[in-house]
Amino acid sequence: MAGARMETRLLPRSLTARVILLTSLWAVAALFVVGALISTLYERTARQGFENLLGAQLYNLVNAVSVDESGRLRGNPDLGDLRYARPLSGWYWEVLPATDNTSGRLTSASLVLLTVPQAPVSEVPFDQMYRRTYEEPGLNGETLAVLETEVVLDSENHTARFRVMGSLSSVLDEIRDFDHTLLLYLGAVGLGTVLVNVVVILVALRPLGRVRGSLAAIREGRAERLETGFPVEIEPLAVEMNALIDNNRRIVERSRTQVGNLAHSLKTPIAILTNEAASLDAEKGRVVSEQAERMRSQVQHYLDRARMAAQSQSIVFRTPVREVLERLARVIAKLNPRLDVEFDGLETGDLIFAGERQDLEEAVGNLLDNAGKWAGSRIRLSCRAEGPDRLSVAVEDDGPGLSTEEIREALKRGRRLDEATPGSGLGLSIVRDIVGEYRGALQLGRSDLGGLSAKVFLPRMR
Repeated sequence: MAGARMETRLLPRSLTARVILLTSLWAVAALFVVGALISTLYERTARQGFENLLGAQLYNLVNAVSVDESGRLRGNPDLGDLRYARPLSGWYWEVLPATDNTSGRLTSASLVLLTVPQAPVSEVPFDQMYRRTYEEPGLNGETLAVLETEVVLDSENHTARFRVMGSLSSVLDEIRDFDHTLLLYLGAVGLGTVLVNVVVILVALRPLGRVRGSLAAIREGRAERLETGFPVEIEPLAVEMNALIDNNRRIVERSRTQVGNLAHSLKTPIAILTNEAASLDAEKGRVVSEQAERMRSQVQHYLDRARMAAQSQSIVFRTPVREVLERLARVIAKLNPRLDVEFDGLETGDLIFAGERQDLEEAVGNLLDNAGKWAGSRIRLSCRAEGPDRLSVAVEDDGPGLSTEEIREALKRGRRLDEATPGSGLGLSIVRDIVGEYRGALQLGRSDLGGLSAKVFLPRMR
């Protein structure tokens, strides 16, 4: 469990972002390894080529030098490289006597009578081929690679030390230039690879967007089932989703049937109680009639809740808000001719309630009915969007309003603040239950009209 939570924290929640991130990291890592291998191989090849060049020139130098009868070095070596003729070019050769019976000194024109220090043999010994390689500071501040050997020139054991020197800095500069160019090319390839990965992944995951669109169409009531024709990896998901939708529809139909049966089974006993109350004396008859009516209201209330619960778990309806509110405003105005009922349909616009029309009518109708009982002269009905997925409907009046404590009491199930006011006492409780089924909220407060402001927040369909 801890490992799974750590993985979730390290990776983004988006599946597309995860795939793009992981493939991009893999591509960058692969390019890094390839770049490191190419750079290493090029450096090794460049150094080996440099050493081979010095070795070939040393061989040519040895073949171009000899000694005369007196043991003096003589020869005019031409190594075929103009750098040995350009003064202080960083490329030099030198032939020195290695034994007492040998004399003279031959140098390249580039050395201009100067000399490059020799490393002591004790520090850099000769190898099996009697050659040694070491580095020395150059005459221009560069680093020189020195390849050196000693050769016996004749039978008299006249021996000379041959030295060929090349600028190692130029080789290192060449390697750095190659690495820089390689980095640019690999960077371009890496960027291109990431872009191609993004395009390929977006195209490959596009069917998931179709699944989302199909589910949104079902949620908004524009379709009944997921469309078909998905790739084989996603088709089983679509099949299972369609099976789930069909199962939910069966649950809804079964719930509606049970609700209808329960309503019919209770209607007759309640009607009998109401009729029998008429045969009782006035006081007892009134009590029985009131309680029978209360039973009928509460039974209807909980039957409606069962209906809403079944529907909210399966199918979402589309209800134009403006049409419903305009009708309710006209009804409350007719029922309360003394009140000025205000409703601005332009502010509501084309908002769509993601639910059943009857639920919106019942919720707002209860708020308007409550406002009609307490308002002095004005009721204001309004609706507005509260973001892309929510809307609010507010009913305000200029009545006495409620205190903070009274608001808490009013929201309690079936609680009445004034027993003398007609009704079952379920109005605000019904509203709260309706908006609760839609994961909304009921908010009570003080209106700028002076009375109560009751606002419900409900799901909005885009």
